Amino acid sequence: MTLKDRPRRLSRALIDLRPLRIRDYRRMWMSTAITAVGSQLTAVAVPKQIYDLTGSSAWVGLTGAVGLVPLLVFGLWGGAIADAFDRRKVLIVSNAGVAVASALFWLQAFIGLGSVWVVLALLGVQQAFVAVNMPTRSAAVARLVPPELLPPANALSFTTFTFGMVFGPLAAGALIPLLGLSTLYLIDTVALVLALGLVFLLPPIEPGEHATGKAGLRDIVDGFRYLSARKLLLVSFLVDIIAMVAGMPRALFPEMAERVYGDPPGGGLALGWLFAAIPIGSALFGVFSGWFSRMTRQGAVITVSIVLWGLAVAAFGLTSSLWLAVVFLALAGGFDLISAVHRSSMLQTEATDEMRGRMQGVFTVVVAGGPRIADLLHGWGGAAVGPALAATIGGLLVIVLTVVTVAAVPTFWRYRFVPRVV
Repeated sequence: MTLKDRPRRLSRALIDLRPLRIRDYRRMWMSTAITAVGSQLTAVAVPKQIYDLTGSSAWVGLTGAVGLVPLLVFGLWGGAIADAFDRRKVLIVSNAGVAVASALFWLQAFIGLGSVWVVLALLGVQQAFVAVNMPTRSAAVARLVPPELLPPANALSFTTFTFGMVFGPLAAGALIPLLGLSTLYLIDTVALVLALGLVFLLPPIEPGEHATGKAGLRDIVDGFRYLSARKLLLVSFLVDIIAMVAGMPRALFPEMAERVYGDPPGGGLALGWLFAAIPIGSALFGVFSGWFSRMTRQGAVITVSIVLWGLAVAAFGLTSSLWLAVVFLALAGGFDLISAVHRSSMLQTEATDEMRGRMQGVFTVVVAGGPRIADLLHGWGGAAVGPALAATIGGLLVIVLTVVTVAAVPTFWRYRFVPRVV
């Protein structure tokens, strides 16, 4: 390799910025960037407040069950809504709902209500609006960029959000002792209002020409019928369920921060680092996503990435060093980003526009619902066998179940990305 070739190879390895040249995608991307840090402040504040009120990881794990029900219901229904109506209008309504829920989080913390049930109820309401927003936002991306730019557009979106997941938890760990939980909720509320303004600037994103204009139970069922005939999409969802349910140990972080890594009872930096570690890895891999976003053997890439995620999580459970724990979780986050970029691109390519919202709704249920089931299982598992062993067992299960699933459907391993007209 000559000296002249090095800058060219480096530029191909770095994140692909071409989608940002498209004005409407750039606005969508900016709305994600603004809310990224604020939303992660709340993501840390809620389990921390639950733990402070109860002193139990099992109660923290219960947040997974509380968030799961609205995600299951409104994620699927939200996908049908995204296929039936103008996706810009759906984004406006759902963004506004999330902002109001965040404001109520701030109010209950500010007045010192001290009710774990109020916090859980607000979490359920917030997740209902998030569940509508997520599939709509993802389905809209495929209408804002040409097909060949879907992988780099997804890499940009995921990377931007993970940068927020890095700085949000780190800021939360540092700010909770100084400013209190209510301030974190308030920052999230302000960020959501700003993002709402950017969504208003998007053009109408009308439903496809074959859309029914309805979003009822029959339309949701039609989406499942569509999915049942597409084995590749089914396997992509299944391997992600395996990765998230068996291998996401975040419900264990508050207990491990205090009992393994020495945080004081009021919270400290270890808690922030544990929550930030996975997105740190995702963000770093995202900066250099040019090399993997151009890969075309998406089935093999997804499979290997999920196996490596499981291996990294298992290693995390075996270490008592905070910094090694951060390294292993960061590696896991990087592998998860690779998988997410290619799974999302596979979905957006293989699904028609009339069904894309409903497929993204299933994607939302898997991506957001899976970790909430994991919160419940890991919370209870940590209480039963200890947090470290629970994390290690989960990581090993990811490896075994992923290999078995892909071996049963070899066409998934052989799948290659071919851009299609959206």
